[in-house]
Parts: sequence; C-alpha cells; structure tokens
Amino acid sequence: MSHEIETIPIHQKMTLTIREAAAYSNIGINKIDQLLRMPGCPFVLYVGTRKLVKRREFEEYISSKLAI
Repeated sequence: MSHEIETIPIHQKMTLTIREAAAYSNIGINKIDQLLRMPGCPFVLYVGTRKLVKRREFEEYISSKLAI
C-alpha cells in the first residue's frame, strides 16, 4: 500500500497557502500577507487561525488592479 500524497496542480486548487499564492502570482509573501489583513479582503479564508487564499477571487482582485 502506497502512502503517497497526491499533488494537485496550483491552478486546480480552490485555496492556496500564502507560499503557493506567492509562487503562483510572483508577488512576495509579505505583500500577500499584508493584503490578507485588509479589512473586507475578498480572497481570504480563515480555517481556524490559518489564512488561506481563495484562488479565483485572488486572480480577479489582481486582474482589476494596476498596482498593489
């Protein structure tokens, strides 16, 4: 019996860790963390105290901005 964990490509995930979001978007970890702390951030998902990035909402947010 294999105990391998199946790896899902980032572009198929619903939520990303801050590190995955940074790799996916080429935006720094600190900047993404700062964005996640914004009041009413549309792409943050809290799982307990852990912050995840909603990928689709994150993409839409970035697409609508000229600068962050």
